[in-house]
Amino acid sequence: MTPPPAQPGRSGATRWVSWGLPLLLMAISIAALAWWLQPATTAQPVRVPGMDRPAASAQPAEQINPAHGAWSQGPGQPSTMFRGNWPGFRGQARDGIAPPQPNLATSWPPAGPPVRWRVELGEGYAGAAIDHGCAYVLDYDRAAQADVLRCLSMDDGRDVWRFSYPVQVKRNHGMSRTTPAVDSHHVVTLGPKCHVLCVDAHTGQPKWGMNLVSQFGATVPPWYAGQCPLIDEGRVILAPAGPEALMIAVDADTGDILWTTPNPRKWPMSHASITPMTLAGTRTLVYPAHGGVAGVDSRTGKLLWTTDSWKISIATVPSAVDLGAGRILLSGGYDAGAMIVEVTQQDDQWQVREVVKLSADVFGAPQQTPIFDPRRRAIFGIPQDGQLACLDPLGHVLWRSGDSSRFGLGPLLLTGGLLLALNDDGLLTLAAVSPDRYQPLAQFRILPGHESWGPLALADGLLLARDLTAMVCVDLRQ
Repeated sequence: MTPPPAQPGRSGATRWVSWGLPLLLMAISIAALAWWLQPATTAQPVRVPGMDRPAASAQPAEQINPAHGAWSQGPGQPSTMFRGNWPGFRGQARDGIAPPQPNLATSWPPAGPPVRWRVELGEGYAGAAIDHGCAYVLDYDRAAQADVLRCLSMDDGRDVWRFSYPVQVKRNHGMSRTTPAVDSHHVVTLGPKCHVLCVDAHTGQPKWGMNLVSQFGATVPPWYAGQCPLIDEGRVILAPAGPEALMIAVDADTGDILWTTPNPRKWPMSHASITPMTLAGTRTLVYPAHGGVAGVDSRTGKLLWTTDSWKISIATVPSAVDLGAGRILLSGGYDAGAMIVEVTQQDDQWQVREVVKLSADVFGAPQQTPIFDPRRRAIFGIPQDGQLACLDPLGHVLWRSGDSSRFGLGPLLLTGGLLLALNDDGLLTLAAVSPDRYQPLAQFRILPGHESWGPLALADGLLLARDLTAMVCVDLRQ
């Protein structure tokens, strides 16, 4: 910029004020603006495994490796008093039945069963696994845009540690909705966008990660992944349901693929989970995919049989239920009803035969997987009308809870001779397990929120339940 010419009769100082000072102020302004626009600098963070890699949040979801996340210590300590085990979705045998609990109360005081602790969670329906004096839950942190595996003390609910990895998940009826699997050394999670994480169950340090979308061509289901991982004899069993891999077995220690099941019918992933059961003397992994049901040999990964006689056009959510003697209960919402099929083998040929088909007005569980009690030969579930219902193994309705006792889409669990059922609004019902009649024993609202849909977990007489934004630990002992 050229300065203006000097005017006659003005001194040098006057000339400086007239044009030099404005130039100085302009230069200062430009320098200040440049400083304001420069990238901010912060102190260097503590290095953790994976911090030397590019930030995952800047990558598409299919490129994220969840093992390249961040670990942090919390103030909690694993319980030395409560050391019971609920290793994942639907408990020890994936049947929704807990071992008999010592000194479980059969009635509650007017103030309800004691709540030992309560923690706030990100929106979702993810249930908890219990082991090593801790509860493990896969949470979602909207502010950080990250999946977060939280290890909570069973004493007070405080975080013992956390492990998180960035991934962008938009609200769609909540974000997280799967239950971790835990054994003596591992915790395995499956995130909303099909990221698999395995960490040390005691320390929380990552062992390996996997991306089912990029590695196996999985398609994220419409309401995100609802499949809960299974740890089976040191192997992690998953159903990517990609074009070439319906199911896989992964070494829990190393992350190596042990076997892969082909997917000849190209069935995509559903919201259901894998159920182990013995069929015709073969330990079989049964998976209701989106399009049909498949049975896989648990030892080799061989595809034994498939059937498309059971399929739901919109969303398959409940898992298969083992009724014994080769029979399987399949159920769903969207007016799908339910079906009982029988699987047999003869001369190396597997056959799947429809035994009975139930219309939606008779029975059909839209969200929570029904429970079969082999001792009483009874099926318990919450069908489309929201009432609690009991059926015999042939699908005959034995009783319903009635219009005044509706549970909506809430979860249920059996232990000993008792049934626990939670309704949408957090009202917990304790009932006697009976094929003869509905017999409630106690009720109390343990959660103040809504959409109390997370699967229940029970160990040492402590019940873990959640609604959309919180989890509580309720002491059900006498």
